[in-house]
Amino acid sequence: MRRDVFQAIADPTRRAIIGLIALQAMTPNALAEHFDTSRQAISKHLRILNECQLVKQEVQGREIYYQLEISKMKEIDEWLEKFRKIWENRFIELDNVLLTLKNRENEQ
Repeated sequence: MRRDVFQAIADPTRRAIIGLIALQAMTPNALAEHFDTSRQAISKHLRILNECQLVKQEVQGREIYYQLEISKMKEIDEWLEKFRKIWENRFIELDNVLLTLKNRENEQ
């Protein structure tokens, strides 16, 4: 089953996992040490992230390491970029309005 990326990153634990593996690849056990939850719960979160292609697995011996899938994160960033630009423009417009009001106040 293919899951929605935005549903996956809506969960704070999954966002925290992404933050951790963005720094270095980690095993489920190593990740579980950072949370007050079971290793099985972390594995479930990792499965969801893997189904969304936000993480990828690499087997090294008997261990499975999870690492961030950068290309998928770039897709999310590109989607968010259009909204970022809209809000930046709105803040610039607000700054201009406030500056105009301040200038009028100083002129009086």
